[in-house]
Amino acid sequence: MAQVFDRNSNALARASLVLTGLIVIALGVALNSLQRSPWVTRQGQRPDQPIPFSHKHHVEGLGLQCQYCHTSVEKSSYAGIPPTKTCINCHSQIWTNADMLQPVRTSWATGASINWIRVHDLPDYVYFNHEIHVNKGIGCASCHGRVDEMPLMYQENTLQMEWCLNCHRNPASNLRPTSEIYNMAWAGPSSEKPVWCATTGKTGPTAQAVSCVTKDPTKNTEMAMLQTPGYDRQGLPAAQSGTRLEAHPNTGEGQTVSDVSPTSEMIPGASYKAYYSQAELGRFLTTQYHIRTANELSSCEVCHR
Repeated sequence: MAQVFDRNSNALARASLVLTGLIVIALGVALNSLQRSPWVTRQGQRPDQPIPFSHKHHVEGLGLQCQYCHTSVEKSSYAGIPPTKTCINCHSQIWTNADMLQPVRTSWATGASINWIRVHDLPDYVYFNHEIHVNKGIGCASCHGRVDEMPLMYQENTLQMEWCLNCHRNPASNLRPTSEIYNMAWAGPSSEKPVWCATTGKTGPTAQAVSCVTKDPTKNTEMAMLQTPGYDRQGLPAAQSGTRLEAHPNTGEGQTVSDVSPTSEMIPGASYKAYYSQAELGRFLTTQYHIRTANELSSCEVCHR
């Protein structure tokens, strides 16, 4: 009986199998790159908003605090989109006839909400709670980037599950004192700029359990102001009491005062310890803030309810 296929058919079959395998691998790599690309994650994209609101101008330039507009960030699962009334508080006095602010005036006059486009928008099946992250020592910039340097708001990170899990597996790398949550310029401790922390002995809210300062408690001249009339515990005039936030490291602009946490106040007689790296500080705060273990934080039920 004559052969149906000649001897070269075996080589052709093997080459076909290899080629098919390469196509499958290439397709998998392409799809993996696609689902990580900004086209899918929207990372770095600046959506067209009804009003070209500049965080750089309002935060760095004017020194507005995050929680002035996002009022529910510390006590709700959502940061909240500011109502028109928040804008009118200032813009009923300044820039009252600016064309770009016409949607604000129209919204105020008609009572219709401004149709802001949510930049950081998670899938409906993901449960994310702003309150727990803020009160457990995760700063705004850790997730949203340097918002104070963004003329137009964009998504700094991918917000994909692996990005969340990287933090949940090692939360100490991102923890900071709660008094520094809204400090966009916070860079963590270093050998040149250590952070001193002490336990307060208080029970209750996490923010009250630790006191951290960025100046050596043994050489802090501001302690003398504790007994000076007209000054608060931080050496600020009484009218400006709160936590002093760092200015922009390059321009020196944007220094603000936050009243969100009293924990940066130095406690007389407390035993402060210096921390020279983020790893050391993070391990200390992990214990004091009662952060769950990496295995518990990586459980599916944390985000998927």
